Amino acid sequence: MSPGVPGTLNRVEPSPPPVVVVETSSSPALLDEESGEWLRSLRAGGPTRDEATARLHALLLRAARFEVARRRPTLPHLRGNELDDIALEAADDALMSILGRLDDFRGLSRFTTWAYKFALLEAAVKLRRRAWQGREVPLEPETWTLFPSASLEPDEEAEQSELLATVGQLIEDVLTPHQRRVLVASALNGVPIDVLAERLHTTRGALYKTLHDARRKLRAHLAEAGLTPDTWPEEVYR
Repeated sequence: MSPGVPGTLNRVEPSPPPVVVVETSSSPALLDEESGEWLRSLRAGGPTRDEATARLHALLLRAARFEVARRRPTLPHLRGNELDDIALEAADDALMSILGRLDDFRGLSRFTTWAYKFALLEAAVKLRRRAWQGREVPLEPETWTLFPSASLEPDEEAEQSELLATVGQLIEDVLTPHQRRVLVASALNGVPIDVLAERLHTTRGALYKTLHDARRKLRAHLAEAGLTPDTWPEEVYR
């Protein structure tokens, strides 16, 4: 009985349920001290931001020069000053990308590791573009036997020839002209996706979507023809 209110029972309020925090890959991680300092400095104004930006650019330039040096043996026609220009341009573009995407940093790695990757990517893209500069981008295959294959026995070679003929006909009949151009250039003729995006005046993301849709169409029609996945050319399903 409640002492102040006759004829009533004491009311016990239920305890609130415990709060459970679920950590997901999209949840921001706790930043290490160095990464936090980078973000604070880059978001600040005046000399603090200028000094942090200069330090970041120097780091990105080292990363870009590393990537350029690593790929230099594959580009013997490029001179030292050209490679330096590519590295500097890559560092400049990486810096602009990072400054525009500071809010994307989730703290899943050190800030410098995250930033380093921007420079590596920019340098790689620019080197691929320079390697294809002045070269014609092949959008049609000379023959469907461009699909790579290992040495085969005569019966296996005949089977693969039949499969390639089927794939080639499907590419002609099923895909749109744009899907066909992108698949042929990227999968068969080895044109880098960023070079292809530049030549076709589109984006890497749009081309990846086109490739995905084209391969999905081909897989569906190959399955309808009774061809099992282990017999499909890798370029069709990867």
